[in-house]
Amino acid sequence: MKLKLAEAEMLIVGALARCGVNDANARSVARALVAAEAAGQGGHGLRRVEAYSAQARAGKVDGGAEPRAQRPRPGVLTIDAMNGYAYPALDLAVEMLPAIAREQGIAIATIHRSHHAGVMGLTVARFAEQGLAAMMFANAPASMAPWGGNKALYGTNPIAFAVPIENGDPVIVDLALSKVARGKIMAARQKGEAIPDDWAFDADGQPTTDANLAMDGFMAPLGGAKGAALAMMVEILSAGLTGANYAFEASSLFDDRGPPVALGQTIIAIDPVATGGPGVLSRLALLAEEIGAQEGTRIPGRRGQDLSRSAAVAGITIEDEVVAAIQAIA
Repeated sequence: MKLKLAEAEMLIVGALARCGVNDANARSVARALVAAEAAGQGGHGLRRVEAYSAQARAGKVDGGAEPRAQRPRPGVLTIDAMNGYAYPALDLAVEMLPAIAREQGIAIATIHRSHHAGVMGLTVARFAEQGLAAMMFANAPASMAPWGGNKALYGTNPIAFAVPIENGDPVIVDLALSKVARGKIMAARQKGEAIPDDWAFDADGQPTTDANLAMDGFMAPLGGAKGAALAMMVEILSAGLTGANYAFEASSLFDDRGPPVALGQTIIAIDPVATGGPGVLSRLALLAEEIGAQEGTRIPGRRGQDLSRSAAVAGITIEDEVVAAIQAIA
């Protein structure tokens, strides 16, 4: 089914509203999920609506929560997501942190008692659009074991980075520290499709092509031992330093059972003019130009940006069964 972006947002808002989510939160979630779909990240898009709605209905996520911000130090913003969705808390960080970063040169926002952070490249891009460089770290429910282990302790624990460049789109890096994002396995399970045998392990630690077994097992880390070590670093930055649940303490994002997931996110925003002077954006553009000049290369973030621009005009194509499942949410 082909939907305009506004139509897709209203579809989501309606489903969430029927599950007790207030209008402001429903619209924040809808904007984020549709933006993910438009950028080609379907695993973080409309396929999440069923779980999000069920969790609101069960009280696992508070659909009426209003995030609360404090500024305990000049360069520090702390946000309590109040066991609501992550997106309203992220919206608040995008609203408040840039002014602090310009004032201090660098600033950090920590978010705790939060939920699924979605496509983090879209969040850091919002800082780059305001002239700031930004890094973001988030944990997720346990799905990846320490290197050599057989018990999941870390989440897929994504990292995202964006930086503005002169007269061009921001450079955006967004990657999970598992071989792939867990949302891709969730999407394969929903479609009844097999997955590559290097994406995940079953509960016994054996490689599997069965998405169902993979969801019950654990993810393969990106880059082996190095990826597992980076996942631990992200766990510390997003949970250990913020008061959020560690991955192994969090309940699932894919069902409505258990307590709130209470995850964490950390965003660091940097004013590049403060660190590199007035000509810094042209220097950043030079690097992007050098990358783009090589045949066969692509500047990180460009594919999603191109897809988003196309979707703004042409809309997005959503599988009929996904739309039907959202419409059936009562």
